[in-house]
Amino acid sequence: MERPELPLPQLHAFVVLAEELHFGHAAARLGIAQPPLSQQIRRLEDKVGHALFTRAPGRVTLTPAGRELLPAARRVLTDLADGLATARAVGSGRAGRLRIGFAASLALTVLPGLLRTFRHRFPEVRLDIHEMTTAPQITALHDRTIDIGLLREPPADEPELGFRTVLTEPFVAVLPSTHPLAAQRTVRLGQLADSPFVLLPRAVGPPLHDQIIGLCTAAGFTPEVVQHAVEWQTVCALVEAGLGVSLAPASIRRIRLKGVAFRGIEPGTARTEVAVAWRENDHNPLVAHLLATISQERRRT
Repeated sequence: MERPELPLPQLHAFVVLAEELHFGHAAARLGIAQPPLSQQIRRLEDKVGHALFTRAPGRVTLTPAGRELLPAARRVLTDLADGLATARAVGSGRAGRLRIGFAASLALTVLPGLLRTFRHRFPEVRLDIHEMTTAPQITALHDRTIDIGLLREPPADEPELGFRTVLTEPFVAVLPSTHPLAAQRTVRLGQLADSPFVLLPRAVGPPLHDQIIGLCTAAGFTPEVVQHAVEWQTVCALVEAGLGVSLAPASIRRIRLKGVAFRGIEPGTARTEVAVAWRENDHNPLVAHLLATISQERRRT
């Protein structure tokens, strides 16, 4: 279907005259003289091919063609006004869509408070939340399928991405409650040397995996990994089932399973880093707003 070329000033003039049904009143409302208003209406009628108003001394009425055009003209003007308002809101970062990837364990720490604060500040922004481990988040950032990543142990060599530390936390030993070491308040890492381990596969988070293996190596042993699980909830469930022990970020203690004991480890100096990641060349104002919110939350806590 051929697109009609109808200038918006003509449509606006038509709608105002249709509402006022008086050329003088409509011209005053539009802030123009009456002759230019009459010219705009005649040009619009030429486009339509039919008269839109009947003119009589002291009286203006809509023709059947005018009555038919009026709802469509109002929709066009309303849709345009709504579109402009939305575009301005998105351009200023007050509205739009922000896609966030997050490591599942962060639902136990920073994620709920961060999202609550951000939604309070920017209620018109739509948040698309995707649960992802570290490596898939890095890929998704490069592929532009997420805008922000919240992950553990950011990789060292990602020149196109920016990283900022959100928090650090110590590690804990994750033990079956029946394990002999569960009776202790803290566990020396070397005491876990003879226990099988349940760990995240290296592919989903190489830096965190390597850090855990490095802690064991520094304690004098290489862990025997008998089972992998992608999520910490599953790791804890497998530990509860007696398949092995694990080392995990301290926030995992919020996963409450009756058959699992969480114990501090010695030495307790090692910490895992939670970071926010984004594309350095991303000019989306929503990304900047979320980064600012993270900084404010970190200062507050």
